[in-house]
Amino acid sequence: MLIQPPLMVTGGIHPARALRMMVRDLSRGSQGITEGGDLKVRATATPGPGVRVGNGSAIVRGSVFGQGSYTQYNSGDHPVPIAPTGGTGRTDLICLRVEDPEYEGNRDPIKDDVGYFHVIPNVSATTTTVPPGMTAIPLARVTQPANCQTITDSMITDLRQLANPRRERRVRTIGAFGWSPIGDQVGVWQENWPTGAKVAFDVPSWATEASVVTTLHGLRVSGSVFIGFRQVIAGVIGNEAQMDTDSVSFMSRNDITMVDQFWWKPEQRGTTQTLTVQAGRYDPSAGSIDVNGNTTLVSDIDFVEGVY
Repeated sequence: MLIQPPLMVTGGIHPARALRMMVRDLSRGSQGITEGGDLKVRATATPGPGVRVGNGSAIVRGSVFGQGSYTQYNSGDHPVPIAPTGGTGRTDLICLRVEDPEYEGNRDPIKDDVGYFHVIPNVSATTTTVPPGMTAIPLARVTQPANCQTITDSMITDLRQLANPRRERRVRTIGAFGWSPIGDQVGVWQENWPTGAKVAFDVPSWATEASVVTTLHGLRVSGSVFIGFRQVIAGVIGNEAQMDTDSVSFMSRNDITMVDQFWWKPEQRGTTQTLTVQAGRYDPSAGSIDVNGNTTLVSDIDFVEGVY
């Protein structure tokens, strides 16, 4: 049955679920926290028998199709009490739950909290999801040893997931290098080679990691060479990519690709960082390698948002 009237028709009467379905559609059917730092579960400021949930918002998808999705946000640290343990340890699941009386329970939206932080006690130590049929998203798992009355951060396992993590891809190209051969030194990484292979880029304020692929196209090679290349981002040295050629009597063109995964520190987000390339010989081979005006550097950076 097609639900009527569609949003937003002048003069129409729209049920609450029509708006919830709009939330579901706009969130692409996903659920979870909105931004990477939202609703983080931590120990209380003065450690005791409970935790606190921080600022943030989330999308909670209804457990029944047609129920739609709910939005919920929290302002400030919200305390969540957790029962101490006795002679045996216990694992509890902390979740953000929506108990809509149209679908489950008997809470009154006028006087009761329909959206609330809920503790599911005595779950498996590997639990990562809420029970089937419950409209909720998991936030954290708390594992206490026996005879525990104080919860610390080390007992908390973060289970938050982003509803729609942001991604942003940036491609930078540098060409027309001046002629520059690599030096003869063995076991020495030559920084910023080739000269001018330097890329400045802005790290999005929400990015927690990035996949970085840098390729040097059109390196001129002759003879036998065994050379390594690596990229350096924000002072972090990446993996080594190796070029090992057989002896050839003529100049040829080769490419080398460097691939790395980088994780951004909080203080690096929202700043400008730099990528450079280093190269170095592994052995004293007689071969040569250089760049010239037909050499191109392509740097492909894919920023991804994660929880933190």
